[in-house]
Amino acid sequence: MGIERSKRPVAVSRITTTARRLLDASTLCAIATADRNGRAHINTAYFAWSPDFHLAWLSEPGARHSRNIRANESVAIAVYDSAQMWGKPDRGIQIFGTAEEVVRSASDDAEKLYAARFPEYHGTKLSAYRFYVLRPQRIKLFDEREFGTGVFVTARLARSGRLVWERTEIYRPAA
Repeated sequence: MGIERSKRPVAVSRITTTARRLLDASTLCAIATADRNGRAHINTAYFAWSPDFHLAWLSEPGARHSRNIRANESVAIAVYDSAQMWGKPDRGIQIFGTAEEVVRSASDDAEKLYAARFPEYHGTKLSAYRFYVLRPQRIKLFDEREFGTGVFVTARLARSGRLVWERTEIYRPAA
């Protein structure tokens, strides 16, 4: 299998619309962290997201992934529909950036975001949990219906908060 780079940019509006649609498609994400020694860990959590693609989730501060974030703020998150079938058009989004535990005094925004997506959240007894927020630097989209088979579109987040096309990779089967 070869990977081809396309020089044709993808419109920012198309990237943004696709990214939002993919984030809406699932309420669960897989959070990849690494400890100080580079040992990887993955965790699944419910998440909410903001218009500027920040992702918020609840976690217990003593959990391994929470400890890893304190030691190494680099985080990657994958969101995808787990009911997809092999051989059918696939889609998903990967988000790369930095994450941190939100201090109680600043957690209102994360809590509002989370409660808007999960109205059942209010009234639950989760006082031991804290909010964590991923601040994205790059996103990678895979939506075969939107972009074509084997096409991955990568965008970075500009200082303005807008997505900017960075590259398109096309995965081709070996001849």
